Amino acid sequence: MNYDPRITRSKHLRVADFLRFVQTGRLRYYRTLLLLSCALALTFGCKHDAFAAFGFTPVDGGYVIDNGADLLFTVNARGDIPSCTYKGTQVCDPRKSSGIASGLGASSVNAVLTGNCIVVTCVSASVARSPFTHYYIIQKGVNDIYMADYVTSEPNIGELRYIFRALYSVLPHGPPHSDNFGSPGPIESKDIFGHPDGTTTSKYYGNHQAKDLGVNGATGNGIGLFMAFGSRESSSGGPFYRDIENQEGGDQEIYNYMNSGHAQLEEHRANVLYGPYAYVFTDGTTPAVPDFSFVSNLGLTGYVGAAGRGQVVVAGIKGRSADYAYTVAFSNSTAQYWATASPSNGECTCAGMKPGTYAITIYKKELGVWTGSVDVAAGNTTKVKAITITDDPSTVMAIWRIGDWDGAPLKFENGTLINIMHPSDVRMKTWKPVVYNVGVTPTGEWPAVQFREANSPSTINFTLNAKEAASAHTFKIGITDALYNGRPVVAVNGNKLDIPEASRQSKTRTLTTGSYRGNNTTYTWSIPPADFVAGNNTITITSFGNANELSTWLCPSFIYDCVELDD
Repeated sequence: MNYDPRITRSKHLRVADFLRFVQTGRLRYYRTLLLLSCALALTFGCKHDAFAAFGFTPVDGGYVIDNGADLLFTVNARGDIPSCTYKGTQVCDPRKSSGIASGLGASSVNAVLTGNCIVVTCVSASVARSPFTHYYIIQKGVNDIYMADYVTSEPNIGELRYIFRALYSVLPHGPPHSDNFGSPGPIESKDIFGHPDGTTTSKYYGNHQAKDLGVNGATGNGIGLFMAFGSRESSSGGPFYRDIENQEGGDQEIYNYMNSGHAQLEEHRANVLYGPYAYVFTDGTTPAVPDFSFVSNLGLTGYVGAAGRGQVVVAGIKGRSADYAYTVAFSNSTAQYWATASPSNGECTCAGMKPGTYAITIYKKELGVWTGSVDVAAGNTTKVKAITITDDPSTVMAIWRIGDWDGAPLKFENGTLINIMHPSDVRMKTWKPVVYNVGVTPTGEWPAVQFREANSPSTINFTLNAKEAASAHTFKIGITDALYNGRPVVAVNGNKLDIPEASRQSKTRTLTTGSYRGNNTTYTWSIPPADFVAGNNTITITSFGNANELSTWLCPSFIYDCVELDD
């Protein structure tokens, strides 16, 4: 007879379960076990651990799973989790199951016991053009639910994400930037919310760059639920990509976004395993990143073990600036990886890479300053000689420069706030036209974003001596991203320069949804001597785009990286 944790852990037996047993004609069988359970409870007391037993029981095309410690949860015939209790507390929101996107749909769900692990395999064809496989993995006595996904083609839902939909009353304390509770309603689309005090929140805000993903979650009274994001090798976007992690409001949603169309500039990877990743339950303390290595012995489709991987060692990076951290990134059509270069000599090691040929990009902060390629073989270490950076625009002599070339707007006004709030938020400094006097105005007063209406024009005042005014100069504007084909319209002392072509960027909203990352682009103009004068000169910058404004913020605009006039 299979062990059924719904009965022997009697304190989890709910009225709804009891009625269901009656309706299905199984009351007599379960009544016997229930009486036995009560007798044991009277004998040994109601201590939780007295009845915990590691195992699973088939139920209506799915399974009830007991981890032998503090977790009891159900995987239904759709491959979703409709119920999960931790130490007897129901965590799941009963209004909607937790699962991949809005649900896997009708699935083939099978559980097996492998050593001290339960592996539940859910195969569905309803969310992909071909079978989609989702795994649940439980270690005996470990309060984690491990997961992984094998994807043969891009899901037809357009996004690959797991959402744990928890009760807000149980886990009320999540990341504040994504807590929509108390908002009277959205202020942009259906996903950015305004509050009576003028602040804004959204599921898009407060997220981390992919290279910094560890654990993130929410807590309550004696309970915590955290997403351990695990491997990002099959995701897309690179080391600085951000995506949704959390949303609070009617429930507490804790996400693992593996693929989406949000600010996405790279094709999604297919015929690969995403993960493993894990939902980690605690007493409220933030857990360490769990060890995922045990998964290598479970035979997951698409899993590449340590023996099938190689590594790259870069001997060093020359020509670095001491003011910046450097990241070395590797990518091809099946995987992406990155490593942080040593601040002393630029040396780095990237281990655990699948075999193949990879493009290498060295980033100065977030700006690519060198590219190359490297081959990786299973079981081997590929050694790369010290690399000399050749494409750092900061090495060019400039008459003046606003900011520096680093691929990010963080040094400019409101730049550090783009990721955590909407441009209309009262905590941002008011967006208005700026007059920037070279050599006098602080860098932090230059705007991070040039909107077509809210803060145009931005004006730069500078002086040239007679020799400088008699020469042609190159004017550059570097951007990190643009919305609605936004690009600069520049005038020098009233003389308009040619309007450039739009840069290649994502078609989705970005800067209003917490992202400043796009395709870094540099616009360059050669300005003839006739446009300059000895003494005071003025350059004005506005934003041009071929789209109508949906709002003050959803309009042609671009995000600054650097502005300079070359010598």
